[in-house]
Amino acid sequence: MRALLLTKCQGLEQSPRPLRLAELPDPQPAPDEVVIKVKACAVCRTDLDIIEGRLRPSLLPLVLGHQITGEIVACGKAVADLKPGLKVGLGWIYQACSKCEYCLTSRENLCPHFRATGKDVHGGYAEYTLAKERFTLLLPSQADLILTAPLLCAGGVGYRALRLTGLRDGQTLGLVGFGASAHLLLKLIKSLHPYTTVFVFARSRSQQEFARSLGAAWSGSLTDSPPAPCDALLDTTPIWQPLLSLLPFLKPGGRYVINAIRKEDKDKELLGQLTYENHLWLEKCLLSTANATSADLRDFLELAFRFQILPEIKTYDLVDTNQALLDLKRGDQLGAKVIVVT
Repeated sequence: MRALLLTKCQGLEQSPRPLRLAELPDPQPAPDEVVIKVKACAVCRTDLDIIEGRLRPSLLPLVLGHQITGEIVACGKAVADLKPGLKVGLGWIYQACSKCEYCLTSRENLCPHFRATGKDVHGGYAEYTLAKERFTLLLPSQADLILTAPLLCAGGVGYRALRLTGLRDGQTLGLVGFGASAHLLLKLIKSLHPYTTVFVFARSRSQQEFARSLGAAWSGSLTDSPPAPCDALLDTTPIWQPLLSLLPFLKPGGRYVINAIRKEDKDKELLGQLTYENHLWLEKCLLSTANATSADLRDFLELAFRFQILPEIKTYDLVDTNQALLDLKRGDQLGAKVIVVT
């Protein structure tokens, strides 16, 4: 099969084409696995974190990609509920132990034995990939596999982050950054919380205009003052600066939720300016997400299909994945980036 391999972790500035096309053996399933013929794999900022070394992979060479849709073509002998021909999706969770306190309380995203798709095992920038039956998501037969791919991380993790904010309908939410995850969240909020006011903080004028076109009540830069304080802030950016500039606009008792596996180190020194009285006083809460559980993904997919929440996308061929990564790094395109494999 054709696949794109990462062989070395380094910055895109030093290596703007970090993935190379290779021919690999077709994968063979373990008893509890299925083989997925990949239709599409959406690009995630976590892929950049792995490429640039902020998140260390368990193996090299590695096939990246963890927002995967496709069709099952083979099943291991212990697979009971899936069969060839079904449309399925696969997210960041490849495997968890099923026995620890976190797995037993439906928090497998916190499992100490957690293994991630496209980090600890090969992912979806390939013609075929493997998935554990337990974490394979069955999709409706009518699902558009290209449009569904970004829902499996950008959507699902954003949904978990939204739940962590504790937002109630009618309150004010600030979305910090406006890429793949935030634009899906704005669409979801307009359906799920129709009386909620959404402010969007984005780095470019085109992103700000995009946010307003999708229903944001206000949009500005990452350092602008919003029209009113926010009940919650949800940060999807890779940088630290918004934490300092926006925490003062969080209402007492509000939550600032960071929806990212890693943040870049280039402005980390700004955290030295964080003060208790200006940023955290009055029971403000700072939270992180650890990706999403399988229940989060299933719940979000159900809502997305019910409300017809689909991403704005730009598609790329498999051989153009390096360009998609560069576009994501530069913020050149609005919405989500999706690699169409077959």
